[in-house]
Amino acid sequence: MLVHNWFVYEGEAGNYCATNKLSKKPIWCVRKNINILQTNHNVLAYVFRGSTDRRHSFVIEGSYTRRSCKVIGGSRKVLAEIKRKEAMVEGISYGVEVFVLNVEPGFDPGFAMGLLLILDQMFP
Repeated sequence: MLVHNWFVYEGEAGNYCATNKLSKKPIWCVRKNINILQTNHNVLAYVFRGSTDRRHSFVIEGSYTRRSCKVIGGSRKVLAEIKRKEAMVEGISYGVEVFVLNVEPGFDPGFAMGLLLILDQMFP
């Protein structure tokens, strides 16, 4: 199994950096799923809390190239979803670069957007 990891670190907000020291440890690790022997090919990535956690907190399933994927929590609840934006008029297409990010209440929209940016790096 090949492993490709993307790490998420605590960010800056306003004068936060001037008053507080930022952690040098990642707060999230997103691991691309590249296991060719796995039966569920729908899984794009696993999201782990920190870099040493052995159990994933979230799973990202679907197809990023078609802009159709979901962030799923431990109870299989969809927490965020990326979908292609559809035109109201028939025959008009926005293309794959225009999409909708739906985030459920209680799930951090900034974190959801961060996961989207990581997917963009994973699947160029």
